[in-house]
Amino acid sequence: MSTRFLSDEQLERLRSFPDIGREELNKYFTLTSREHGFLNAPGRGPDARLGLAVQLCTLPWLGFVPDELLQVPQAAVQRLATQMAVFPGVLEQYDRSTRKRPQTRSDHLKLVMKYLTWKNATPGSIQWKELEQFLLDRAMEHDTPSLLFQQAVEHLQAAQVVRPGAVTLMELVTAARTAAGKLTSQKVAHLLTRLMRADLDRLLVEDAEIGMSR
Repeated sequence: MSTRFLSDEQLERLRSFPDIGREELNKYFTLTSREHGFLNAPGRGPDARLGLAVQLCTLPWLGFVPDELLQVPQAAVQRLATQMAVFPGVLEQYDRSTRKRPQTRSDHLKLVMKYLTWKNATPGSIQWKELEQFLLDRAMEHDTPSLLFQQAVEHLQAAQVVRPGAVTLMELVTAARTAAGKLTSQKVAHLLTRLMRADLDRLLVEDAEIGMSR
């Protein structure tokens, strides 16, 4: 069973920032006083504060933080910058500095995850096993891979678990579909007598008169 059920274009969209509407802008990019306190830690410059703020607001919005931070909608950057009284352009400075020091960006995301109490789903972790079980349960109900993928995304966000990479999630969906097929076969095996199998096979025999099976 192929793991690639999404196109390259769809995968690229899943890795990037989408457009944002007014409702999402207000819901996810409005800072509370507590969040201001988190961002304004001593020794943290305006670029680091704005970079952290973008990640802080993006994680609950998308369920992950895209690598290309500068692709965040400008309306979101402007809204955060206004609330924090910083120049929006310092986000570019943050992007440049964290590209030179990737560990800083990684550390900042960990700070955001800890503050928001989000977890990573790594192979073997509780979160990973729960995701696998969730996908298996849904795959027993239907077999549409794109729908399973979307349900997994929604499940992860509700559980406050960072979404794995799109390709990884596709592989998990495919594994769940395969497992569901095997489990279904096991559950109906006792019904598939020799006579029943013969009757089912006859349903697929092409009728020469009509050029298809009846």
